[in-house]
Amino acid sequence: MRVINITTVSGFLLLGFSDTRELQILHTFLFLVMQLLGLAGNFIIITITMLDPQLQSPMYYFLKHLSLLDLSSLSVTVPQSIHNSLTGSGYISYAQCVLQVFFFTSLAWGDVAILTVMSYDRYVAICLPLHYEVIMSPRICRWAVSAMWISGGISGTLYTATTFSIRFCRDKIIHQFFCDVPQLLKLSCSNDYFVVMGVSAFIAVMAFACFITITLSYVQIFSTVLRMPSAESRSKVFSTCLPHLLVVSCFYFTATCAYLKPTSDSPTTFDLMLSLFYTVLPPVLNPVIYSLRNEVVKRAVRKLLPGGEFNVKKSFLFCC
Repeated sequence: MRVINITTVSGFLLLGFSDTRELQILHTFLFLVMQLLGLAGNFIIITITMLDPQLQSPMYYFLKHLSLLDLSSLSVTVPQSIHNSLTGSGYISYAQCVLQVFFFTSLAWGDVAILTVMSYDRYVAICLPLHYEVIMSPRICRWAVSAMWISGGISGTLYTATTFSIRFCRDKIIHQFFCDVPQLLKLSCSNDYFVVMGVSAFIAVMAFACFITITLSYVQIFSTVLRMPSAESRSKVFSTCLPHLLVVSCFYFTATCAYLKPTSDSPTTFDLMLSLFYTVLPPVLNPVIYSLRNEVVKRAVRKLLPGGEFNVKKSFLFCC
């Protein structure tokens, strides 16, 4: 049972999934499992893309940064939710909420940007293979990744600054397991949230432009693939493109449904589950999705197992 009087503190109350203690323990266990799986999976992707010589192409360079984003985003919302379920309080301080909004927004935009860059990389590799090394040179790849991180920081700063410039005069109760901006806007007592809506509209337009870029890239990719005479070549292309397309579809569809749907004073279980599909599940499932059909990734992962090439090299260096 929550014992904090939210009217006497400066922070917020996250209602989360349930007030029942047994369900809170279950929620803690499930989130802890997803946190550990996500951290392990993304750490493995980062490790193999750094150690394996076969995974030094631009595609895996971008995949490494996607895993860095996923690793970070899991640490933004899940630990606080686990802590609140264990303590049963649901309280989050004002500063923690500000940081959650900043990092969540920054990393979410980073996801959108890196997924767009990855789709363009696949387009160039499949549709313009003779120009691939020139267009996707190491310098351009570094520039693209730097632009992704910087733009994420800018969007997070704008979103956070405008969100917390409004006055909160209602009960500071957030019907989510993290500081969700649509829920925060409902606590405003005036029309000063229109500035936030303007920033949100700008980011939404940019995200839609990225979606159009991804869509056009895959239209060109699939039209090229269908003209390939070799079934083996088509299978190889699909093994690298379908996982990326699945990740993009899951992220965009769930986030769009969550943010376009009107917020409710009493969110249903479906609303809370929907938020999981764009906050927690993508970082957990991305390493699995990218490993299922990609033989190069699976071979690199096997090298990390006991007796694998990476372990043999490490043991040799250690002995020396």
